[in-house]
Amino acid sequence: MGTLVAPHPGLEGGPVYLDYNATTPVDPAVLAAMWPHLAREFGNPSSSHAYGLTAHGALTAARRQVQALLGAAADSSLVFTGSGSEADALAIRGAVLASPRLGHGARVITQATEHPAVLAACEELRELHSVRVTVLPVDATGTVDPQAVEDAIDEDTVLVSVMHANNETGTIQPIAQIARIAHAHGALMHTDAAQSTGKIAVDAGTLGVDLLTVVGHKVYAPKGVAALYVAPGVALRPVVGGGGQEGGLRAGTENVPYAVGLGRAAELAVAALAAGETTRLAGLRDQLHARLDELLPGRVHLNGHPTDRLPNTLNLSIDGVRALNVLDRLDGAAVSAGSACHSGQDTPSPVLTAMGVPRQQALSALRLSLGRWSTSAEADQAAERISAATRA
Repeated sequence: MGTLVAPHPGLEGGPVYLDYNATTPVDPAVLAAMWPHLAREFGNPSSSHAYGLTAHGALTAARRQVQALLGAAADSSLVFTGSGSEADALAIRGAVLASPRLGHGARVITQATEHPAVLAACEELRELHSVRVTVLPVDATGTVDPQAVEDAIDEDTVLVSVMHANNETGTIQPIAQIARIAHAHGALMHTDAAQSTGKIAVDAGTLGVDLLTVVGHKVYAPKGVAALYVAPGVALRPVVGGGGQEGGLRAGTENVPYAVGLGRAAELAVAALAAGETTRLAGLRDQLHARLDELLPGRVHLNGHPTDRLPNTLNLSIDGVRALNVLDRLDGAAVSAGSACHSGQDTPSPVLTAMGVPRQQALSALRLSLGRWSTSAEADQAAERISAATRA
């Protein structure tokens, strides 16, 4: 069983929340840890007087808390950033721009279902610095074949960037295998672990990565804070230059309250994982799936890997309906669609398209993601509501 938590004040009286992959409520314990640094402890961590030393100590403690969640080596670095997108940019642009291979055929390898921040950083390197970018395909489950990495990589490859778990389907990539291939060819390995951190064990050493992104608002901390793990000896060029903050890798006075919030969230995640949160979430996910199968027999189809996926994530297509129409009719549950509406026309998810999911199936996809305040009763209630919306 996972940890027992009191109802969240932001969720009480509202629809069943099944969009934890989009964002999580701030845990009240996180807010409590942040509050003194918003209300009283205002110092600049770079100042040498008492106010600054207090802020510096809080920042150092938060850094160690996040490193502990990631199993980070004592001599590794952790750079606080303003978002996961910024952390991804620092990892990808920073590694390539610091490489002696830049200007000599430098190459980056990524894959088709990456977060847009990763793909955008790679594209910018291609456009502005003539870096060769290879985007690998995925199979029908959304998985990258490590052999495809082996076949694509060469001596000019600076970096391989493959996300740990997909935000839409929850598919978990074979990061440790890919990292070994990257290192065998002298390349660095980055993984965006925004969705996996706090839901499953994420150990930078076990994964073998050089760079790892973690995001605050995916682990019950506020929006506007994230961090990049940097393995010992990895050289990066800063994306934001200026002052010497964050080891010279991210200029700007540090956001101490939010860093403290991310640190406390990391501490809570360690405790939740130890208490069995992964198993609890997987049970709720499977209960929700089974109930929908029961209510909509023969109409429900799983998108993503059947086993190698996040314990909280369920991406389902429902025959005979369009997801956006279901959302319009859905009352009492908050979920996401696997498609978007542009100029009145449905556009299927690029992730599902890259997986080869047929257009109509992709347009009927719903993403259901559970979290810390999800309950068994809510899983059943949500299934009933979704089923009713498909028949309205």
